[in-house]
Amino acid sequence: MTVESYGGRAAVHEQVVDGFGTVRILPLDAKADAEVVHGWVSEARAGFWGMNGLTEEQVREVYEHLDTLDTHHAYLAVRDGEPVGLLQTYEPEADRVSECYEVEPGDIGVHVLLAPAGEGGARPGWSASVFAAFTSYALVGLDRRRIVVDPDERNEKAIARFARQGFECGPVVVLPEIDLPDVYLPEKRARLAFLRRETVIGQ
Repeated sequence: MTVESYGGRAAVHEQVVDGFGTVRILPLDAKADAEVVHGWVSEARAGFWGMNGLTEEQVREVYEHLDTLDTHHAYLAVRDGEPVGLLQTYEPEADRVSECYEVEPGDIGVHVLLAPAGEGGARPGWSASVFAAFTSYALVGLDRRRIVVDPDERNEKAIARFARQGFECGPVVVLPEIDLPDVYLPEKRARLAFLRRETVIGQ
């Protein structure tokens, strides 16, 4: 998929990462992006994302529902026209995570899923480059003071990746089950982690 596939969508954030390329963060189009996102969330490595086993149509429906919310947003990141990651942001006070920690003014929650490595295998510095664009958008583009993440406590790779990006590990918490007509989320044991704006860009 190339940049022409994105139908002229305006980027909400654009960042040149030295040695990596230009990362553009675009509003996710549930219909147009369903195929690529379904491919990512269907992989075994994405099991902690919680969407293994969903059809492409079900993935589209999930993001169509998300698009109706004012508090949750999804974005597709592309590097030089190629999709490299999925970013979801949310207002913590409107999410179950708020039952597990004290939300501060300026907090924003994020979920991150990176594209698979592809035929070339591991790419040193690749994850850090995409993360840099994500954190810059959340903290600077959205003018927030702190990012909160809640990876599954068993997802050691994700926790280590956040730590490398400067996140401070918080407690292990139990996110309560959500059982609503439009969404079901099972109970989840998560390791909270936080990244303050001053850690990334100074005061």
